[in-house]
Amino acid sequence: MKIIQLQLYVLICCQYTVSDLLTDLGSNVIINCDLDENEVYWILLKTAAPPTVILRSFQTPIPPFYTNDIFRKKYSVQFKHRLVINNVTADELGVYYCMNTHAPPKLSNSTRIYFNESTVLTECHNHTVTDYTEQNQTQCQIIIIILGLMNGLLVVVVVGLVKVFVVGKRRSEEQLQQINANLQQTQVTEQHLDQLHYAEVDFSKLRRNIRFSQINSTYAALNLPKS
Repeated sequence: MKIIQLQLYVLICCQYTVSDLLTDLGSNVIINCDLDENEVYWILLKTAAPPTVILRSFQTPIPPFYTNDIFRKKYSVQFKHRLVINNVTADELGVYYCMNTHAPPKLSNSTRIYFNESTVLTECHNHTVTDYTEQNQTQCQIIIIILGLMNGLLVVVVVGLVKVFVVGKRRSEEQLQQINANLQQTQVTEQHLDQLHYAEVDFSKLRRNIRFSQINSTYAALNLPKS
């Protein structure tokens, strides 16, 4: 609720005197607070944006209270609530007020920080170059990742083809050896069958001869001796 009230007070009291402070990009800036108060708020007002309460400063040796931890890197407080802005960039440009923390509200004379045109152009150019460089780096990283994936896929395909070729060659050799073994076995079987055939023919002749010899022997035994 206090933050909303402070914003309303700032919007109402914007008619206070504004002093311009020209500075360079990256320099440190010190802004005085002309209020004699024990505690004050430091407020930043930018164009087309609501007022931003940066910190609360104390007269006693108490560290300031920051409304956002991001402000710790940029803002600090010296004696008599003097605000220090470190390494000024375009984000810190605007109108600065110090304001008391109790009612009725009191605002100090405001200070507007701005750069000269050459500094602004240089900063814009640096931002453009930085964005372009980051974009190129991102594109290069994407291309490198894609090339890596393609190379990995190519290696997998080549290894697969080599395995298929080697396995196919081995199978062809095994099939050829199996065919040769079957042919050799067939030839041996045919030779064996031929030998069995000739043996059977010889055995038939032998039986025939034996039969004729038995018949002759039997006939000789039946012949009676002549008287």
